[in-house]
Amino acid sequence: MALVADDDGAGYVPDDPPTPTVERRAPSREPRRSWASSQPFVPRAEDSDKGRQRWRAVSFSYVRSTVLSDFVLACVVSVAMTFQYGWRLCLVFTLVTGAGFVMFVALSRGYMRKSLGSAPAEFEAALRAVVLLGLVLMSVDYTLRNQVDVPRRLVFFGMPLLWVLCWADRHGRRRRLHRARERGEAMVPTLVVGRVGEVVRLVDKLRASPYHGFEPTAACLPDPEALGRVNGIEVVGGLADIVQVAVDQHIEVVVLSMSSLSGDALRRLSWALGRAKVDLVVAPDLVEVAGPRLTLRPAAGVSLLDVEVEAPRRRLLAKSVMDRCLASVGLLVSAVPIALAAIAVMVTSAGGPFFRQTRVGLDGKTFTMWKIRTMYRDAEERKKKLMDSSEGAGLLFKMRSDPRVTPVGRVLRRTSIDELPQLWNIVKGDMSLVGPRPPLLEEVAAYPDHVGRRLHVRPGLTGLWQVSGRSDLDWDASVALDLRYVDNWSVSMDLMILWKTGRAVFKGSGAY
Repeated sequence: MALVADDDGAGYVPDDPPTPTVERRAPSREPRRSWASSQPFVPRAEDSDKGRQRWRAVSFSYVRSTVLSDFVLACVVSVAMTFQYGWRLCLVFTLVTGAGFVMFVALSRGYMRKSLGSAPAEFEAALRAVVLLGLVLMSVDYTLRNQVDVPRRLVFFGMPLLWVLCWADRHGRRRRLHRARERGEAMVPTLVVGRVGEVVRLVDKLRASPYHGFEPTAACLPDPEALGRVNGIEVVGGLADIVQVAVDQHIEVVVLSMSSLSGDALRRLSWALGRAKVDLVVAPDLVEVAGPRLTLRPAAGVSLLDVEVEAPRRRLLAKSVMDRCLASVGLLVSAVPIALAAIAVMVTSAGGPFFRQTRVGLDGKTFTMWKIRTMYRDAEERKKKLMDSSEGAGLLFKMRSDPRVTPVGRVLRRTSIDELPQLWNIVKGDMSLVGPRPPLLEEVAAYPDHVGRRLHVRPGLTGLWQVSGRSDLDWDASVALDLRYVDNWSVSMDLMILWKTGRAVFKGSGAY
C-alpha cells in the first residue's frame, strides 16, 4: 500500500480510495505519517544512538550531583548559623533549609537539562531560590513568633553565603562542562531545519559556540533532493521528514528557522516532536535581539512576540545607581594604585601623568575622558607617520608593538591600570561601567548609519568587546559586539561582563 501526504505538515493516508489523492505539503524523501497522527514514531534506522545516550548520561549525572551539592551546601550553611541553638533545633533548621532550597531551585527550573551550562539560567535560579527561602524563614518567624525563633543570622548572613557558595559550585561545574564540550564531549545531537542559507548560518553559529552544547548532525531542507550536504552535514530529508528523521537519527533537539514553518504546520510539528520526546527550538528572524527585549504576549488567540524598543526607566535607574555606587567604591580602592602609576609615568617620561581626550558619549554629547598617560607626549604627531602600519581594520588604529607607548605604559596597559581614572567619568555620569568603547570625534564622523546605534547608551569602561578578545578583535567584530550589547543590555548582563572583565584583565588577554 503506497503512502502519500494529506496536509502541509506531512500526511499519511492509504492509496485505496478510488479518487486520486492530492499532494498538499512540501515534498519528502519518502511517505511520512501525519504530524497530527496519534500513532507513535518508530525508529526505522539502525544508526547508533551513542551520542544521545552519552548526552543523557552526562545530563543526568550533572543534575543529580548539582541537587546533592545544593542540599549539602544548604545544610552546611544552616549548621554554621544555628549550631549554638542545640542539636535538636539545629537539625530541624538544617533539614528544612536543605530541602527548602532544593525545592525552590527546582520550582525556579534550575535543574532542567535545557539550562545545563547556561550561566544566567543556573545562577538566577539559585538566587531566586535563596530569596524565596529567606522570605519563607522570615514569614515563619513572624507568624510563629511565640513557638519558633528563626535565627536572624541564618536569614541575613546564611542566605547570601549560600548563594555565593552555590554560585562558586555552579561556576566550577559549568567550566568543566564547557571544557568537555570544547573536546566534542557532552554534546546534544541536533537537527537543523531551514533553507540552505539559513542552515549554513545556523550551523556556523552553533559551531562557533560549542559551550552551548548543540552538535549539528543532520539537516532538513524544503527541497530534500537539492543537495547532499550543507556546511559539512548531511541533508537527510525535507520538512515533512523532520520528525521521523529526528527519531531515526536519535536527535535530542530540532533547531528550526522561523521562516521555514509557521502557523498550523509549526503547531503540528511541536505536537509530533513532543510525542517523539524531542525538543524544538525556533530561531527567529530577528537579528541580535534576545534576552529581556523579547516576551510573549497572548492576544486574539495567538502568541505575539513583543519586542522591547526602549529600555524601561526602572532598568535605566538600576544601571545608573549600580554604576555610581560601584565606581565610587572603586575610585576609593584604586586611589593608591593610580597615585603610584602617576608617579611612575612622571619619573620615566616627560609630560604630565594624566591624559585627557575629548570623546563622544550618550546621544552624541562630548565629554573629557581621563586616563593615565601611556604614550610619549608627541604620540599624535607620530600616529600620522604610522597610519600605513596600522593593524586595525575600519576606523581603528592598532599596532601590537606601538612605538608610541612607553615602557611603563606597556605595563599599565597590560594590567589595565591606565583605565582606572575613568571611574571618575562614571561617577560624573559621562560613562558607565559597561558599554561600548567611547569613540573619538573623527570616528563618529565616519560612522555608517547603523554604527551610530552605539551612541544610544553611555560608553563603558568595559564591554562585550573587551571580554571577547579586546585588541585582538577587528573593527567589524567590535562593532557587532557593541551593537549586540546596545540591543540586549540588562543589569544581569552588566554583572556578568564585569566578572569576565576581571578574568580578562588577570590573564592580560588581548591587551597591548
